[in-house]
Amino acid sequence: MSPFLTFCALCCFAGIFRLPIEYYTFLRILVFIGASIVIYNLLGFKQYYFSIIFLVILIIFNPFIPIYLYRKSLWIPIDTITGILFLLIAFTKKPEQKKEQEITEESSMHTTQPQTYPRDKIINPKKPKEDQTNYGK
Repeated sequence: MSPFLTFCALCCFAGIFRLPIEYYTFLRILVFIGASIVIYNLLGFKQYYFSIIFLVILIIFNPFIPIYLYRKSLWIPIDTITGILFLLIAFTKKPEQKKEQEITEESSMHTTQPQTYPRDKIINPKKPKEDQTNYGK
């Protein structure tokens, strides 16, 4: 996933220059797919703040109902910020995945065999039969 997000970022940075309209249509589709993938992964990691940011990117670069800003000077910061965000997501580590796996491993270990302590000895209130027979004689 990291190479695809890096490619999305590079395409956003290339969108700063004057290019034909077909490139910007391609860029909308590419960023829309990339933002959808990022949102899906971020919701899996329960990182809702970044999910909201990429939802805004998803809406801005929507190819089905496009938002036209008509001025290149408005698109340049949007493309730059979007590219930086894609690079940020592509190259950050995700430590929560390991924590979730460790928690599931620990919980599965505890549920398979309960731990007993030496103080949990069961004492029989009745006396052994040998002791009872000795008293009766």
